[in-house]
Amino acid sequence: MKNALLISATLAAALPALPAIAQVGAATAANPGDPAARPFIEGMVGKGFAVLRDKSLSRPAARARFRAILTENVALDDIGMRLIRRQRASLTPVQLDAYRAAFPEFVLNAYADRLYDYADARVQVQRTTARGPFTEVYTRVTRPSAQPIDTIWQVKSAGGKQLVNNLVVAGVNLSLTQEADFASYINRNGFDALVTFMKSANAKSLAVNTQERTGAK
Repeated sequence: MKNALLISATLAAALPALPAIAQVGAATAANPGDPAARPFIEGMVGKGFAVLRDKSLSRPAARARFRAILTENVALDDIGMRLIRRQRASLTPVQLDAYRAAFPEFVLNAYADRLYDYADARVQVQRTTARGPFTEVYTRVTRPSAQPIDTIWQVKSAGGKQLVNNLVVAGVNLSLTQEADFASYINRNGFDALVTFMKSANAKSLAVNTQERTGAK
């Protein structure tokens, strides 16, 4: 599954180019959107990079902190349901429950593993824009001796809480990319095989994490 571990990976610049199609509504240049969205993204990114740069943390401890940050700030269930929207009507309750149980861990592992490559990066917020019920937060990621990467964080407000609902990296809409990848995998192998694949990936990550934690003691 080519892009399976790239869903919502913040800096996945190597993804194939796809158009950044809006989820809902059109951008409104004159409306900056929810004023809470900018400090929310700045705070989340700041916490993440503080973990990356904390030399006192073992890799397992840092990964655990990443997971806590992402679990708190990313709309994992909403994203997961959006990725299988075309298949959902045909799924049994058992299939859906199995998918929803496996998906968050699958995404969290992808985030935690890839972000270590960007410990030397800087993320700067450029502007915010309203798009339908969401606020888009535009940022630029810079690294030494590398081309800047522009990202758009789609932020939703749920019960007064800010959550990341989607991400566009270098013009690539990660939800649309992953949705197409899931659909292709399901068409070839069936839905149950997708869930089995995610569970297998989760088990492998758990084994690696356990080995690292044991070795770190």
